[in-house]
Amino acid sequence: MDSNFIICYYCTMLLHNASILVIDDDEDVLVALRLLLKSKVKEVVVNKNPNTIQSLMQAQVFDLVILDMNFNGLVNTGNEGIFWLNKIKKHSPNVDVILITAYGDIDLAIRSLKQGASDFMVKPWKNEKILETIRELVENKKQPQRQKLNLESEIKIIGESEPMQDVFVKLKKVAPTDANMLILGENGTGKDLIARAIHDNSLRKNMPFVKVDVGALTETLFESELFGYKKGAFTDAREDRKGRFEAANGGTLFLDEIGNISLRQQARLLTVLQNRQVTPLGSNQPIAIDIRLICATNLSIHNLADEEKFRKDLIYRINTVDITIPPLRDRGTDITLLARYFVDFYAKKYGKMSFALEPDFIQKLKRHPFSGNVRELQYALERTVIMAENQSLNAEDLIFSAIERQQPTFIQNETNLDVIEKNAILSVVEKNKGNISKSAKELGITRAALYRRLNKYEL
Repeated sequence: MDSNFIICYYCTMLLHNASILVIDDDEDVLVALRLLLKSKVKEVVVNKNPNTIQSLMQAQVFDLVILDMNFNGLVNTGNEGIFWLNKIKKHSPNVDVILITAYGDIDLAIRSLKQGASDFMVKPWKNEKILETIRELVENKKQPQRQKLNLESEIKIIGESEPMQDVFVKLKKVAPTDANMLILGENGTGKDLIARAIHDNSLRKNMPFVKVDVGALTETLFESELFGYKKGAFTDAREDRKGRFEAANGGTLFLDEIGNISLRQQARLLTVLQNRQVTPLGSNQPIAIDIRLICATNLSIHNLADEEKFRKDLIYRINTVDITIPPLRDRGTDITLLARYFVDFYAKKYGKMSFALEPDFIQKLKRHPFSGNVRELQYALERTVIMAENQSLNAEDLIFSAIERQQPTFIQNETNLDVIEKNAILSVVEKNKGNISKSAKELGITRAALYRRLNKYEL
């Protein structure tokens, strides 16, 4: 592998030490967020009543608060969320607050950010997006502490398999150019790492690298986030704000999840790319832009070619060169290389001695399908290092979570009824994204019965 393409970014070094408070009057939201976060952070405290915020925050210190904006089903102005946001910031000015609502619009988003919120998310959220946001907020707050501890915080692109060598060859050829690039690959394959590698090995490497998850932007936020706005363009637009295109001027703009934007958003994006200029909301004066564009999607090129979902003229604009990142199951010996790397990485992170990887440990890794690709492998090995009691890791030390297992095969081999029931519940609740009503119906039990079982298994 060409060492020029080993690139790094800050890892979520201290996420496991974070305490998070979630306040939302929707029981399904509380369950979904608790299930999502419980294995990734130190503690998740959930509560339906915003009146408990003060007592909860007096009892312990939270790194982050996730707060609903509407607690009255008849009113959806977001005023309640702003009210409680102000209460939280008055009590703990440095705590990060993510506001969530099912009624997102640009005015509400701008208003909440002006009042001190760290981020604003719309229901239904994407799990990967909210996790990324939490990681960034926790890492930014803890960065001085991380430097003091002098821990390595790098994750690398590693691979010697033929499919990855093809990727490296193409990267070496195209990175120094200004060609627009489209990165294709399943979730978890490392598309964001490849995008960063392209930038870091280009002539623009000393200029900004700006990433936007465009698939998570609502119609109302899309233009203001990408193109910016002028003071007075809409309610609460009290000052000019640069969009992401202008922020990336001279550097690289990375648009992730490009395959998920609407046809209307595609049209606006195409106009900007054709004219190489943006017009902020509330302005008639276009601003010239000089960017290199990198886009990524988990859709196949064949799906993108469906003109009912994606404009072909936009594909031509974003796809001067495309790179397909292979799934982990097609990377052969890379699984062993990555396993050795991640085990060493997390051993150092958690202050443990180096581990030996026994043959049955490697064989179990190779047999696992890894539908979540490298990301799933990374989390599985972090969990293994944390729980390991001996310096030699064998197959018994490698325990995949219920979400990661091939559920039908696992259930057939399991004979303990409680384990079977627990895993069945985990599988259904995860599939329904924490929706208790849907999960209970699919399981053939009442909501109350499902809640009892969730408490029984401490889920």
